[in-house]
Amino acid sequence: MTNKRIAGHRLLNQHISSPAFQQPEQVVRALGALQAQDYMQAVWAIGLRTASAGLADVERAITERKILLTWSLRGTIHCVPPEDVKWMLQLCAPRLLRATKRRLEQLELDDKTLERCRRILYHALKGGRCVTRPDLLRLLEEEGISTASQRGYHILWHCAYNALICFGPLHGKQQTFVLLDEWVTGSRELSFDESLAELALRYFTTHGPATVHDFAWWTGMTVTDARAGLDAVSNELISEVIESGEYWMPNTPGDGTETGKSSGVYLLPGFDEYILGYKDRSAVLEPETAPLIVPGNNGVFMPTIVWDGQVIGIWKRTLKKKGAELMLSPFRSLDRVLKEQLEQAAGRYAAFLGLPLTKLDMKEI
Repeated sequence: MTNKRIAGHRLLNQHISSPAFQQPEQVVRALGALQAQDYMQAVWAIGLRTASAGLADVERAITERKILLTWSLRGTIHCVPPEDVKWMLQLCAPRLLRATKRRLEQLELDDKTLERCRRILYHALKGGRCVTRPDLLRLLEEEGISTASQRGYHILWHCAYNALICFGPLHGKQQTFVLLDEWVTGSRELSFDESLAELALRYFTTHGPATVHDFAWWTGMTVTDARAGLDAVSNELISEVIESGEYWMPNTPGDGTETGKSSGVYLLPGFDEYILGYKDRSAVLEPETAPLIVPGNNGVFMPTIVWDGQVIGIWKRTLKKKGAELMLSPFRSLDRVLKEQLEQAAGRYAAFLGLPLTKLDMKEI
């Protein structure tokens, strides 16, 4: 059952309906982490939460080391604040590395081989060098280490979770890798308990209303650890029982009447925190339409159209020399007012890209 009040608070707290941030790095610092396995979707996730930042602004923040991309929560790539990446890895990496032990055995990646890979990558990247993924994999092959059958991916993943490497700036359309210790300066040092509390406070402040099970899903931690983090900061939050579930959210003034509004139309990127940030997505997504945003159940979340707090369609874009072309695919027919609002949302996305909107099609699924 969808819940417009929960949806309205989430839109506000995630800074979708209230994009007051001026700088891209402020978004990442507030949310703690944004999923970023699809680069172009991730930069739009940041941009839409700012007042007017464009693609160039977000990419400049990445190049200037104000936003860092690496594998972190849940075993997937996120945008995180550089100063926080090391304590996040210390919090999440041990459990994730244990969970992949069997898969590494299947790929014949034993400790000796992985240590050799780390040495090879270290020498390839030291001195501030940025190297693309294909070039790193080719280097491993030249050293007699096969990268076939997902071995290359798991080698890079393992090196990232051992705090050796992270993503650097783009080289053309290719992402590069750098040494984490060379790329990041001024890291914060937190204990395990302090890390749990820090992450919990950021999560419930920017994702609330949410449950402890949502928080455990988002981080990839156990419910026990997630609950410990929540307990440590519960005095800075408020809780409410909604439909028999206990939801936590920031302790904001007022009765929530205004902050709980869910009106507005938004073109959200694929893998956005509004969807991926929760184990239970039923407050914003009807069960019959949920499969439409993950076609074929392949784990790839499509960009979504959100209206009145609910997911009402999907969209995609095609970039050409003359500009951006958008195809909007709502799940039902739209009235004139809603179509006009979608046109404005499409124009905002094109402005983020710094391109003219040359074509906008709407076709009901």
